[in-house]
Amino acid sequence: MSIETICIYGAGALGGAIAAKLASRANDDITVSVVARGAHLDAIRSNGLSLREADAETPLNVRLTATDDPKTLPPQDLVITGLKGHQLAPAAEGIADLLKQDTRVVMILNGIPWWYFHRDTRSGHAELQFDELDPGGRLWRLIGPERVIGCVAYQGAEVVNPGEIQLSHKGRFVLGEPSGEMSVDLEAIAAVLTGADLRIATTPDIRSEIWSKLMGNAAFNPISALTRALMTDIMTDPSLMDMVSKVMKEVLAVGHALGAHFSMTVEQRLEQSRHIGGVRTSMLQDLIGGKALEITPLVGMLVALGRLTAQPTPVSETMLALVTQLDRENRRGS
Repeated sequence: MSIETICIYGAGALGGAIAAKLASRANDDITVSVVARGAHLDAIRSNGLSLREADAETPLNVRLTATDDPKTLPPQDLVITGLKGHQLAPAAEGIADLLKQDTRVVMILNGIPWWYFHRDTRSGHAELQFDELDPGGRLWRLIGPERVIGCVAYQGAEVVNPGEIQLSHKGRFVLGEPSGEMSVDLEAIAAVLTGADLRIATTPDIRSEIWSKLMGNAAFNPISALTRALMTDIMTDPSLMDMVSKVMKEVLAVGHALGAHFSMTVEQRLEQSRHIGGVRTSMLQDLIGGKALEITPLVGMLVALGRLTAQPTPVSETMLALVTQLDRENRRGS
């Protein structure tokens, strides 16, 4: 796979950080562009994209092509989406405008992705689609699951001002083909991202990585939104910790029922979470910003897949009802 053009579609916190890293290391052989919107786009166009990495004395600032209209860009060799799960379907046509016959699409997503059951050999539900994740099958039809490289991100990032992104630590990204193949494309994409000073790992089991990450997201994101608590606050409150533990056990049960493997026990995952620090989850950031919350991939699908596999998820069902109403009221107020 030859990679000469890369577009980051959705250059918010995480997408923008990757764009800045790629652009800072790109040479004449690779052109990096971004699709963004609003004040963030205006700032990138006027002043460039600024990235402050953890422990860095000075921010990294890059200039790159930025647009809110993907039709103004040529077809790309690689598209990397920085959109959340509930933002993807409305962007399907825009992403499709960037595709040529052999374009691959790296989708950085929390929770259960729309392509999850494509070429899945473990669950017994291969090619199952969920309208909640992909209304009308637009992503499946316009982009196609065969183009996807799955990506699980362990990287805290926040847009602190338009055009300015802050990273909370040196994170890592895990990439994998839905088929489990360690393909030439996967190797080429990993090499380009590694060359941009990103910590990249590849895996033949991206679904297990998705479930391992979901252990934290399904618990911490809705709890932080409902309480407005930072990670440190959640981890030092015994009642909240008990709720986190219960949700993690529900994730573990549903994941196991679908054939996922977990590298950590609930107790080990909780211990790891104690060291994350005083950060705001992405759902809490969206709540404060008056944005729609990423509920379905993180909580809604856990409940739906629990029903599919006959695994009870009572705590997650309660949180789903509460955070859904919180989202309605928050957007009404905005």
